[in-house]
Amino acid sequence: MAKKIVKKIVKKAAAKKLTSLAKGKPKKGSSKKVVAKKAPVKKETLSAAKVKLAEKDQLNKEANIIASADKKKKPTKRPLKSATKKQTNGLLDSIVDGMKEKKAKNITVIDLAKIENRIADYFVVCDADSNTHVNAIADSIEETVAKQTGEKPYHSEGHQNGEWILIDYINIVVHVFQKEIREYYNIEGLWGDAEIKTID
Repeated sequence: MAKKIVKKIVKKAAAKKLTSLAKGKPKKGSSKKVVAKKAPVKKETLSAAKVKLAEKDQLNKEANIIASADKKKKPTKRPLKSATKKQTNGLLDSIVDGMKEKKAKNITVIDLAKIENRIADYFVVCDADSNTHVNAIADSIEETVAKQTGEKPYHSEGHQNGEWILIDYINIVVHVFQKEIREYYNIEGLWGDAEIKTID
């Protein structure tokens, strides 16, 4: 009976020692402390984190560049141009001179000033015999206007195919057509309410 009690006490003591060792508790009488070891930080993990931070910084920089570029973009809306009647008439005369310089045909000035929701004060229309002739007239208009008034077009298009070139001076829009294309689009007919003047 006593043996059984002793065995139980010994087992309990042994079990206590094992659990204290597992928990890192020091043995009685020993001054040494058991310190839990930290897992070493892998260099690979650190370098991957640095790469991610660098990528994030780069993306932020790119986003800032795009945002600042968007602010600097030109407005998509066509600007309004304030010009005196004298300036507008001077520009109109220069356009007609440029057309005449290259022998443009059927020069017509369409006065839109009295029409509501107009996109310009004047349309100036003429026609030509060929693609080359259309391009020559358009170039002559831009050169003559630049020399006489210092004005440059806000926008021009159609130079590649040479069938219909549009030159936009904002308050005056110029149309240089091949004859058949002019007849097809019939700009004068579309603006029937405007004052139309033919120049010899």
